[in-house]
Amino acid sequence: MMILISCAVTFAVMSTLFLLCIRSRNRKIARLSEQIELILHGNDNIDLSDFAEGELSVLQSEIYKMTVKLRENSYILQKDKAYLADSLADIAHQLRTPMTSLNMLISFLPRNEHTREAEELLTRIDWLLTSLLKISKIDTGNAVFRKEKIAVKDLVEKSAEPFAIQLELRGISVKTDCSGSLECDVNWTSEAVGNILKNCMEHSREISIKGVQNEIFTEIVISDNGEGIDPTDLPHIFERFYQGGNAGVKNDNYGIGLALCKMILTRQNATVKAENHANGARFTIRFY
Repeated sequence: MMILISCAVTFAVMSTLFLLCIRSRNRKIARLSEQIELILHGNDNIDLSDFAEGELSVLQSEIYKMTVKLRENSYILQKDKAYLADSLADIAHQLRTPMTSLNMLISFLPRNEHTREAEELLTRIDWLLTSLLKISKIDTGNAVFRKEKIAVKDLVEKSAEPFAIQLELRGISVKTDCSGSLECDVNWTSEAVGNILKNCMEHSREISIKGVQNEIFTEIVISDNGEGIDPTDLPHIFERFYQGGNAGVKNDNYGIGLALCKMILTRQNATVKAENHANGARFTIRFY
């Protein structure tokens, strides 16, 4: 009888110790999972010393090696991006000097179809350089986004202002129906909306802009009555340097405007979606 009691006590003690060990290990695994989650979200300044001993030490060692490697890759990537941004800025500066001279020379030439085309080409080159510089600035994290409250109507007007003359010359009508407000960086966001307007102008003679606000988000919908977006282009339309089948009659679409648009909006935790509707293309922007 005593032997049975002794065995039962021993079994109970061993079971308790086993359960305590399992519980302790599960807690360590949970803490380790939390540390890994921090790494995945970009926080590489974590302490794994609590796992340097015991059965998790091998896993701790491998995670530490992975963290070091991620730090090295991140440093190299940031260094390359900074070099690229500096190179683009230098190239832009070097190109703008002769471009200014060319603009002055063209202004002294007789006005005709060729001089107007030359001016238009220089304007496109200047826009291309400016857009590339903005992309590199966002890529390297040097772009500063400041939040301020603005009415959707005012944001749309600011976005369309640079295209007022082009819209009038091309006979493109813009119908707006906007209400509500949002918080964003006004200059950067008007750049993003303006790039969508520019895209619609190249394929349409009528543009509709609607803005509404609800308890969850503020939405801006820009629609045109053009030929729409080729279904094969839809998944790639916001990719950098992507040129779709309807890239424009003059082939002056560099695949930068919409890519820059998405970068600007994504940095502000906003979304943008392109799709086709019954009468053309539609772009939906949402600020949450």
